[in-house]
Amino acid sequence: MQHFDSAPSCACCSGFLHRRIDRRALLRGAGAAVAVGIAMPHFAVAASGHYEAMILACIDPRLQEPVHAYAEKRHLIGQYSQFVIAGAAIGVVSPKFADWHKAFWDNLAVSIELHDIKSIIAIDHRDCGAAKIAYGEAKVADPGVETETHKAAMAEFRKQVGERQPKLKVETLLMALDGSFVSFD
Repeated sequence: MQHFDSAPSCACCSGFLHRRIDRRALLRGAGAAVAVGIAMPHFAVAASGHYEAMILACIDPRLQEPVHAYAEKRHLIGQYSQFVIAGAAIGVVSPKFADWHKAFWDNLAVSIELHDIKSIIAIDHRDCGAAKIAYGEAKVADPGVETETHKAAMAEFRKQVGERQPKLKVETLLMALDGSFVSFD
């Protein structure tokens, strides 16, 4: 058994550091850690590794669950990195948000380097406030015009990805608030 006699540097650890640690307790803790690693292997993956994709999505709170459900349906849980920005692809390509562009492209390059991703899935959504800011109310007021506005932004996004990261597969989706979507692929 080992006993720590040094005084702790913070109040939160003071009781812990003066307790005795026996081998059985240590082995039980190690066994629990191994069991968790086996039960949930996708959580045990290191920061670097091989992942399927990056999902680019909007910050809108209404989309968080539908985007997660989409990733789950595609069997991507634990297999994707994520970048969330107002407008999703619109936030990456619209001149209105030019100051944000570098952050996205740098993050994508790092995700490719660290996670060896093979594709990027851009998910824009209907009734997007960033689309209104970027292109004006008239470009999103009617569902047909709204679809064409997102389709054009996604085409520009696809073009820019092709120029910067030509090996990446690009998927572009326009998601409704109910989780249904139109693919622009």
